[in-house]
Amino acid sequence: MPASRILIADDQAHIRDSLSLLLEPEGYQITEAESPNTVISLIENESFDAFIMDMNYAKDTTSGDEGIELIQQIRKRDTDVPIIVMTAWANIELSVKAMKLGANDFIEKPWNNSRLLSLLDNQISLAHEKLTNQRLSELNKQDNSSTSVIANAPSMRPVMQIIERTAASDANILLTGESGVGKSLFASLIHNLSLRKEAPLVSVNMGALSDSLFESELFGHQKGAFTDAKANRMGRFEMADKGTLFLDEIANIPKALQAKLLRVLESGEFEQLGSSKTKRADVRVISASNVDFDSEIEAGRFRQDLLYRLNTISIEIPALRNRAEDIIPISELFLQQLKAKYRRSELSLSEPAKRALEKYHWPGNVRELSHSIERAVLMANDTKIAVSDLGLDSTLPKVELTDMTLEQAEHLLISTALEKNNGNIQLAADQLGISRAALYRRLEKYGDSIQYDVKG
Repeated sequence: MPASRILIADDQAHIRDSLSLLLEPEGYQITEAESPNTVISLIENESFDAFIMDMNYAKDTTSGDEGIELIQQIRKRDTDVPIIVMTAWANIELSVKAMKLGANDFIEKPWNNSRLLSLLDNQISLAHEKLTNQRLSELNKQDNSSTSVIANAPSMRPVMQIIERTAASDANILLTGESGVGKSLFASLIHNLSLRKEAPLVSVNMGALSDSLFESELFGHQKGAFTDAKANRMGRFEMADKGTLFLDEIANIPKALQAKLLRVLESGEFEQLGSSKTKRADVRVISASNVDFDSEIEAGRFRQDLLYRLNTISIEIPALRNRAEDIIPISELFLQQLKAKYRRSELSLSEPAKRALEKYHWPGNVRELSHSIERAVLMANDTKIAVSDLGLDSTLPKVELTDMTLEQAEHLLISTALEKNNGNIQLAADQLGISRAALYRRLEKYGDSIQYDVKG
């Protein structure tokens, strides 16, 4: 954990020196200020974990007015940072006034070292606890529903091996694969296997952020920063401090905003909207997308240097049609969850329904499978879910070729032709309008990902 940063404000150098000698061996990082103006200048651009400040600065002044004004100025900029006030005068009335206006506690000069250390430690701990509760409150507003990862298919073994090798590191990870393959579930798995698992996993759908909301959502904003900013708001980077930030649909960030994301990935530093104060966050980033980044970079829509920051490790999640062994276990998991949700505890999958699930092409991947099982739970008239309850069209895959890459479309057309012709190579080739040899070359290219008993 980084050292807590303490700002000591006193017009007497020997007081500042004494406090520094006391606190630095305890692991605190000390910054000194000799006047209220210096304090204000410092806090405009830096963050501190606590203030220890004198109440009087002008020579021969004992009113404490300068200290009161400084407390109010600090509170305008930071409502939560602990403030401990000091005065050489045993003036309880002034101490009470200071606490009413925003100070957290007070100590008299000359101070008792043990009491000061205890007081400082307690105030910083309370402030951190308050910040943690604020983060949890913000996280509770998110949809954190999750599903266990099922990965028994041979095509999933390389994926799981990479995750097991890299999850414990702090390397940024880019998850790729078709839409609906469950990239968010694998982000959760990586976080839960990491050394950051006790800290938050914060998710952001980058595709849902407009240009105007980008900075506010990621970095937070100060009250009054824009028309609807009625209160201070913590951004997702700060919420994820010491934890993991999952940036879904990362390729949808407008080019003009990519530089701002790159800066915080490189330095860990950012400013809230409406504030010039630099904040820092220790965040491990997992991002996800279904686009071809080479094409996006070539077209000038995505920065290559940003991609380098995001894909220290790149993991492609296979399409559901290429992990046939997982289809029924995933279906059963969805069914168990949905039976509880809709109070249909008697339901189970019929054997014909299982066969239909295994044969279907699943262009929408795991997301489509989830919707199909939910439909079946709602539609089933019997204790056994029938094929008709699933809402599948087994002859015409539900997919728009315009949403697919050329390779994905070719894979789909070959799989469909072979299935429709019961694995007969010649008939499938005729339907596709290519030679038998050309079809064999394509089957060789796709290997085991097209699983059919080839005939003819």
